[in-house]
Amino acid sequence: MSNNPRPVRVGVAGAAGKMGRAAIEAIQSDPRLTLAGLLYREEPVTALVVDVPAFTHPLDMLTDANLDVFLDLTNADSVVANVDLAIAHRVSPVVGATGYSSDDIQRWDILCRENGVGGIACPNFSVGALLMMRFASEAARFFTHAEVIELHHDGKRDAPSGTALRTVEAMVAAGAKTSSGSGQAPPSRGLMSAGVPIHSVRLPGLVAHQEVLFGGLGEILTIRHDSLSRDSFMPGLLEACATVPSLSGMVYGLEKILF
Repeated sequence: MSNNPRPVRVGVAGAAGKMGRAAIEAIQSDPRLTLAGLLYREEPVTALVVDVPAFTHPLDMLTDANLDVFLDLTNADSVVANVDLAIAHRVSPVVGATGYSSDDIQRWDILCRENGVGGIACPNFSVGALLMMRFASEAARFFTHAEVIELHHDGKRDAPSGTALRTVEAMVAAGAKTSSGSGQAPPSRGLMSAGVPIHSVRLPGLVAHQEVLFGGLGEILTIRHDSLSRDSFMPGLLEACATVPSLSGMVYGLEKILF
């Protein structure tokens, strides 16, 4: 008898999107995982993957696909309801969509513990982006002024990005003394988060890019990360799906399981 554990059964919500399609291909190439269900907004004309059941309602996929993991790559309109439903069915959520709040994270943590499942919410699946945030939090201890510029494709609806907000949170958590202002910023100065301006750019041709600029006496430090394709998100996404069944409660940030 083999001692190898069975592959983790993953259902992909948002299967027809660009991230969903990339995730489907990546999951199929990972021996730790099995693609067990696909959730679409509406019935697809042709199946993306033969022999993998397709659904148009999350409840049907959670009931019929025997999932271990619910990978949510949808949008702000559906992510909170989807994750609530997954936890209620004792299926571990991996949250790649944005549009949830810190209150949602805290509530999901309680619900996960009550239902005996793990979950992870990932503002960014890219290992390089996580390192960029880590380096920025270290640099923020030594500079008194910083600004963030985040650039994404024109289909991204939220601004600032979750990664930009998470970067500033990490800088503050590290004891940063960085601040480029306070109160209400003029419109051209971006959105102010913990005193750090965040500038959002949305253009076709971009994928996901971010610069954190620090200004000091006679010097500038720039920390930049570029995701040139969605392939950059796949190693982190796969690690989250493979690891989440062993977690307890809702973890916020992929770095919690990587570093």
